[in-house]
Amino acid sequence: MKITIPNNKKLILFDGVCNLCNSSVQYVIEKDKNNKFLFAALQSEIGSKIIKAYKIDTSKTDSILLYTPDYGITSKSTAALKIAADLNFPIKLLSLFIILPPFFRNWVYDYIAKNRYKWFGKKEACWIPTPELKAKFLD
Repeated sequence: MKITIPNNKKLILFDGVCNLCNSSVQYVIEKDKNNKFLFAALQSEIGSKIIKAYKIDTSKTDSILLYTPDYGITSKSTAALKIAADLNFPIKLLSLFIILPPFFRNWVYDYIAKNRYKWFGKKEACWIPTPELKAKFLD
């Protein structure tokens, strides 16, 4: 399945009720000076379509996915580090952690993801962007 997004854009799928995820999305929006990213909640219609199309087990990956038309889906620490690589200095430096073995990176990632609601809380409903940011979000 090919999801249609504008050329030169990448789609970040995130847990729309997670406070850590929402804060991370807001951080990326603020630091995305080249306007590379679009966003959608995993709980949204497009999020559900991508999860189904790529047969993603949400019990194993439920917090962040990165979709690019050329490469498809990346998840967990690889997705987070690829997002960091497209941001400006100093956050771009985090992308250097890609050299670590995925099993180690994903162990750290999974530990944080497993505890994110306990540590950062959870919203009752998905975050709704302001009218100014609405163009960056897909439904």
